Amino acid sequence: MKTLQIPPADNVAVALAQIAAGDGFAAEAVPVAHKISLRFIAKGEKIIKYGHPIGVATVDIPVGHWVHVSKNSR
Repeated sequence: MKTLQIPPADNVAVALAQIAAGDGFAAEAVPVAHKISLRFIAKGEKIIKYGHPIGVATVDIPVGHWVHVSKNSR
């Protein structure tokens, strides 16, 4: 699976190519340039990308799921 994670503390990685569900640890499809969760992210926890908080999870996000503002605002 082609993803980019800069610091090891990031809890998301960026998809460098379209990721299909079942590809590596991906539980669902993730579009290119979007984020995929590297570990369970609890509701209220900061989303960390490239070593910086970029938002807060509005729902629990399981490992391998697409992390996106409209998707995770259920």
